[in-house]
Formats: sequence, structure tokens, C-alpha cells
Amino acid sequence: MDVKKIAVVTGASRGIGAAIAEQLAQDGFNVGINFKASTLLAERVLTKITSQGGSAFLMPFDIADPAQVEKAFEAVIKEHGPIFALVNNAGVNRDQLILRQSNESIDEMINTNLKGAIYCSREAIKSMMRAKQGGSVVMISSVVGESGNAGQSIYSATKAALLGLAKSLAREVASRQIRVNAVTPGFIHTDMTENLTEPQKEAILRSIPLGTLGEPKDVAQTVSFLTSPASQYMTGQVLGVNGGMYL
Repeated sequence: MDVKKIAVVTGASRGIGAAIAEQLAQDGFNVGINFKASTLLAERVLTKITSQGGSAFLMPFDIADPAQVEKAFEAVIKEHGPIFALVNNAGVNRDQLILRQSNESIDEMINTNLKGAIYCSREAIKSMMRAKQGGSVVMISSVVGESGNAGQSIYSATKAALLGLAKSLAREVASRQIRVNAVTPGFIHTDMTENLTEPQKEAILRSIPLGTLGEPKDVAQTVSFLTSPASQYMTGQVLGVNGGMYL
């Protein structure tokens, strides 16, 4: 029996991350479900994947802590084999005008959204290079990383930085057949959008040409493409999954 390739999805206990983990398991990957504190939710994702015949395992660690990242990746590689795909999905958002942003919130967003992706990419790419089998890294950025958004200056900055990270890493590792791309979701049905007021939802819908919010599976299917041979000639690219916003 063929050994399944390993894919790691950060922030995979809920929302977009969970959908990506489930999709990659359907694609035949053995999926590492990363989470920081939501053990129960992560276990539910694991159970759903395995009940459908897929393979997955839990990876509890804080992506903002480089020591934890290094230890976690070493353990996975030792037990399961080299990493073939990494999806940098984990992120936090603390909406607030910059004049009211605390130093703690600024550090939290930069450490998780940007530094976490850097730390995880570094460890995954080390594994890919040693294995000499190529690989795929996908950054989950955001439409606000391209457009900006009032009240989200720090969050937008971290998401914009992921685009620069993807394009630069793509150049660094292309000779090793490792591809690095980014996805910029628009407004997707998640816990965050469920907490919006009706006037807020109506205003958002007016800004989306397709007239509806996206679903986590829309992002997951795009990631599926970027981690598959179907996208083997694509690297350093940014794919918008946003219903036509900002065209």
C-alpha cells in the first residue's frame, strides 16, 4: 500500500482550516490538524476525517512559538515521514482603530499571522528539501491584505505580508520543485461573520458582485488545487476567492 503524503494545516480546528483539513484528507493526504487550545473542536475534525475513511492526526502547538514549532515538526517527521504540503491558515484578528490598538494585540497579530507562518514554512521547507520530492506551501491571506480595511490596519498588514512572503519563498525554493502560493479569501461564512449585525451583513453583500458570502469549502477546494499536480506549473501566485470583490 502506498504511504500517504503528509499535509499540515495550521489553525485547523474550525472554520476554513477545518474545511481545508477535511478536503486534503479526501484528496489522500495524511493530515496534521494543528490547534493551540481548541482540543475538543480539533478532535471533532479528526473524528469526521477518520469516519469518512481519511487519515489525520492532531498537532497541538502554538505556531507563534518557534521552539514549539520546531519540536512539533520534528515529531511529525519522525513518526509519519516528510512534509509534502503546508497550509498556513492560522490567524487572529483584533478589530480596532490603530489609535486604540494595544501593544499586546499588535504583537499577537504579528506573532501569529506572520511570524507563525514564517516559522512553520521554515520547518516544512527543511523537510521538503531533505526529502527531494518537491512540495507545496499555501498561505491563507485575505482580501483585506490586498485592499486594506478601516479598523483592520494591523491585521491587513500581516495578511499583506504573507503575499510578499509567498512570492519571495517561491523564488527561493523553485529550483527544488517546491511551490509557494497564496489564497486571499473574501467574506466567508465562519464564526466571525455569524457575529455580524444584519446591517453589517447587508453592507458586505452589496460589496460582493456575486451577491453572497463564500463557504469554507470554496477556499478548501482552491487549496486542494494548489497542493495537487493540477497546479504543478504555478508558484508565487495569489488566487482570490472573494466573489468578485475589488475587481
